[in-house]
Amino acid sequence: MRTLAVELAQHSIRVNSIHPTQVNTPMLMNDMTYRMFRPDLENPTQDDMAPISQLMHLLPTPWVEPADVSNAVLFLVSDESRFITGVTLPIDAGSMLK
Repeated sequence: MRTLAVELAQHSIRVNSIHPTQVNTPMLMNDMTYRMFRPDLENPTQDDMAPISQLMHLLPTPWVEPADVSNAVLFLVSDESRFITGVTLPIDAGSMLK
């Protein structure tokens, strides 16, 4: 991403990347993931997984919503971010700080 940002800046092309934590989508919210997070339970649920997932974040949430990631994308493609390039934007509820 940074290499592309350097190479493409002369053409006014911005390159950034978004790095989300767990997102409330079917990729995360499924029986296999619940069992991976809670192998101690026979039939874990989303509610069983939530406290373990929460431990990965500083902010009090077990995951973010798809709209949280989409809003970051919308910001980066908007005129408000016209001078932002070469940035990694974590949407991670503080997990990278742990």
